Amino acid sequence: MYALWILLSGYFEPLLLSLGLASVFLVVFIAIRMDVVDREGHPIHLSWRAASYLPWLALEIVKSSIHVARAVLTPRMPIKPTVFRVKASQVTELGHVLYANSITLTPGTITLALQDGHMDIHALTKEAKEGLLSGEMDRRVSQVEGGAGGTVEAGQ
Repeated sequence: MYALWILLSGYFEPLLLSLGLASVFLVVFIAIRMDVVDREGHPIHLSWRAASYLPWLALEIVKSSIHVARAVLTPRMPIKPTVFRVKASQVTELGHVLYANSITLTPGTITLALQDGHMDIHALTKEAKEGLLSGEMDRRVSQVEGGAGGTVEAGQ
């Protein structure tokens, strides 16, 4: 956060930089003393594969946006809303949340519920549903989490 502040503010005066650095150390010290720093509080423990997952997700978002726009703008509107269930193969809550949020970020799909590794998903089109059932996103999120990836099962 300190480095981001420096980059965005443009203040490079020694007094401001040193006071900012002192503030960072003070906040970290207080947070450690209060025992509010924990493993779940920050996702630093994700795999290095997150660096390749984010560009892949961005590309999927763009492709899905085009697909949804095409479906809505087509006069016959090939929209076929459906709700189905998938089982996430991730082992941690962070992995489940990352997968659920990735689904929701992708236009045409929304995670409605997440419980015990099962997710209820709403898909706008048949293609959006098939894309999720292919298991590609699940596998990639599992790799980011550090696992080997798993299977997706269709429900309802």
